[in-house]
Amino acid sequence: MAQTDAIPDMERELKFFPIETKDPKKLTKEQIKKYNEVGYVFPLDVYSPNEIETNRSYFDKLLVMAHEHGLGDWAVNGWHTTCQGLYDLITDDRILDYVEDIIGPNIVCTMSHYFSKAPGDKKSVYWHQDAQFWPLTPSKVVTVWIAIDDVDVENGAMKLFPTTHHLGIVPFEWVTDEEDGVLNQHVHNPEEKYGEPISVELKAGQISLHTDMLLHGSMPNPSNRRRCGLTLRYHPVEVRGNEDLRTKHAILARGHDPEGYWVHHPRPTEEKIPSWFSEEAADGAAEEPLGPRPPD
Repeated sequence: MAQTDAIPDMERELKFFPIETKDPKKLTKEQIKKYNEVGYVFPLDVYSPNEIETNRSYFDKLLVMAHEHGLGDWAVNGWHTTCQGLYDLITDDRILDYVEDIIGPNIVCTMSHYFSKAPGDKKSVYWHQDAQFWPLTPSKVVTVWIAIDDVDVENGAMKLFPTTHHLGIVPFEWVTDEEDGVLNQHVHNPEEKYGEPISVELKAGQISLHTDMLLHGSMPNPSNRRRCGLTLRYHPVEVRGNEDLRTKHAILARGHDPEGYWVHHPRPTEEKIPSWFSEEAADGAAEEPLGPRPPD
């Protein structure tokens, strides 16, 4: 049965809020216009060859930590308040300059997730709108997608449906066990209504930006190459969330929070899996600890 509200116990305003930045720092006015019109911008160059190798080696280290705890390749999710390297990526000025052009100078990051598809990985990230997953309102989140590896059609690049962020809520269904999805929502057969999606092909070290109301997803990786990308989710401080997001996951990445709503986590002193994640992983929720789950 089609669903239109994944978090019915929270009143949320889910719609696209156009960028109104008059004097952008990094994006051109043409890129801002494109973001408003189609919901995304890519590719954007950020990291040098040496930094690309550093980013890749860092993820490999986190993946070993996950495997040592019996977790899978998709499990490095929300570790940014307890891992130094993730914190440093989130607060990198080169990333934040792009983000500021979209959401303004007072920036909170509440979510991070490495989407890593090993060679031959059969899991899909089914078509979805990010905003449906998150207990946040209003829907003003921008996702920064950092290519850790080279990403192309052959190894399962993310695909986006241009302009679908203007549609409001797109009805979805809960993913079944037979579908074996990474996340638990699925908008079926969107090509019939919205045409062919575009593939976000990136070289390692490049980034893409997309709005939380844009319909997107990715298919399995049948190639012999890994496909890893890091998603960082940012929103302005006036956005409100549930108590878990407010207290456990927030980093005030830039600017100020005049009302002190978000409980800021300082730079961690080590690299470790968050205790809250280990508890939820034990309950079987490791793949998307912040996302809604279908009713029992």
